[in-house]
Amino acid sequence: MHQHTVQTPYIVGEVHFYSAELDDGLVLFDTGPPTPEGEACLIDEVDLKRLKYVCITHCHVDHYGLTNFILQHSDAEVFIPHRDAIKFQRHSERMDQMGEILKGYGFGEDFSVQLRESFERNKIFPAHPERFRIVEEADELSALGVTYLPCPGHSQSDMVYLLGDFAVTGDILLRNIFQAPLLDINLDTFSGRFRNYDAYCSSLFNLVKLRGRRIMPGHRTHVENVDKALTLYVRTLLERVVQVLPFRGEPIDRIIKKLFKGRLVEPFSVYLKVSEIVFMLDFLEKPTLLKASLEQIGLFDGVSELYAAVT
Repeated sequence: MHQHTVQTPYIVGEVHFYSAELDDGLVLFDTGPPTPEGEACLIDEVDLKRLKYVCITHCHVDHYGLTNFILQHSDAEVFIPHRDAIKFQRHSERMDQMGEILKGYGFGEDFSVQLRESFERNKIFPAHPERFRIVEEADELSALGVTYLPCPGHSQSDMVYLLGDFAVTGDILLRNIFQAPLLDINLDTFSGRFRNYDAYCSSLFNLVKLRGRRIMPGHRTHVENVDKALTLYVRTLLERVVQVLPFRGEPIDRIIKKLFKGRLVEPFSVYLKVSEIVFMLDFLEKPTLLKASLEQIGLFDGVSELYAAVT
C-alpha cells in the first residue's frame, strides 16, 4: 500500500489517498482534491494507464474530487457508496430539505441561501463522476481481495476498505481529531435528518474490527492504536458537551451566537458547528446508547469518569 499526500485549499489541510497492486491491476483508494496540485500528484505518482479500480471512502470533495480527471485519463472502474449515488441523483431536493432542517433550528431562508452560495464558493460539490458503480453491488471487489465495512458517522456514506492487513478509513478514524459529524437529511427516506450519533454508536462495532490492522487515514499521521483513537474521539465529544450544557433547550442558532459571541459568521463554518451541536444534543438525549456501545467493545472504563460528570 502506497500513501499519496497532497495539500488542499480546505481547512482540513493535507489529504492522503492510497494505491496498491492487485493480481488484476492497480487499485486506488480515494483520489485527492480537484486542484492542479492534486492532478500533478496523480500524474507523478500513479500509473493511470494501469489503473483498474478506484474505491471511494465517501464523496467529499477532498476524497473524490479528481474522479472525473481519472476517468478521462484511464479506463478504471469507479466504486462509490450507494448513499453518495443518491446525493448525486437528488442533489437539488437534498439541498431544499437541508434548508427545512436548518429552519427548524432557527435559521431563516437567508441563511440557507448563503450556505448554498458558500458551498459553491468553496466548491464543496464538484461534478459527480461521469460513470460509477455502487460498492455494495460489486461482487468482484471481494474476489480481488478488497472488502469493506460501512462505518457511517462523519457522513452517511463512510466506508472503510480492507486489503490484506490494511484498512483505508477516510475520515472516520483519524488521530487526534474530532471529525465533524455532518448534518444531513436521511437519504434512505428523504424525510427528516440523518442521525449521525445513532449511526456512530453502531459503527463502533465495525471500527473495533480494525484492531491489529494498519490504519491508512484520510488526514494527519497514521493511527497507531484504534482504541486510543476512538477513546480520544469520545473524550473530546464529552468535553465539548460540557460547553453546550448551559444552553441546552435553547434554539441552536442562539447556542451558536452565545458560544462564539457573534464571531462565527461564515455560513459553512456555522453549518459545521450546527452539525456538531446537533450530534451533542442527540447524545444528551440518549447518553446510554453510547455507553452501551463502549461497554460492549471494552472502552467505557477509559471515559467513565468524564461520562458521569457530564450525565
